[in-house]
Amino acid sequence: MSTSERQAHWQNVYQTKAERDVSWFQESPAMSLDLIRATGAGANASIVDIGGGASRLADALVAGGFRSVTVLDLSEQALATSGARLGASAERVNWIVADVTAWQPAQSYDVWHDRAAFHFLTESRDRSAYAECVRKAVRPGGHVIIGTFAPDGPERCSGLPVVRHDAASIGAVLGPSFKLMETRSDDHHTPGGNVQRFQFSRFQRSSS
Repeated sequence: MSTSERQAHWQNVYQTKAERDVSWFQESPAMSLDLIRATGAGANASIVDIGGGASRLADALVAGGFRSVTVLDLSEQALATSGARLGASAERVNWIVADVTAWQPAQSYDVWHDRAAFHFLTESRDRSAYAECVRKAVRPGGHVIIGTFAPDGPERCSGLPVVRHDAASIGAVLGPSFKLMETRSDDHHTPGGNVQRFQFSRFQRSSS
């Protein structure tokens, strides 16, 4: 799927569905917040949320005192939804409309967070482009948190096929300069009452 096709798909999703009507909606991104805290990141840490969409992670980070928060998503509508929800606090977030496989980061980040974007990259060239972007964006010593459907999770989401992962398959894409620090299982309860099996893996980039 090309960048323009991906963008059109997600723009349509967020234009036609309310925030709470999508299967990935979370009232509170508890697992993501816990893993970000596990990195030891302080208030001045630079954090980027990849595929953040209308997620409430940015709200929680701003409320928690983090001063450098960036949210990247393909859908301008998704980011507009988040900005409207945040109100005046939206000015404290850097909003970027881009495809992560083609994005050229303008700064380095201490924490890269991705919940449920990576597993939509079903072609190896897109996963390689993603990894290249991670290497450009994450400073030495920085952390990468990636949440995907687990090996026993769904095979499709939002009408699209996904690639299910574990820590080993993600680590193979990122490369040897990223050390696995921890991996956790998570059962996501969708608004429709289903349970989706996720895994979250946290890596740290070598400092050299």
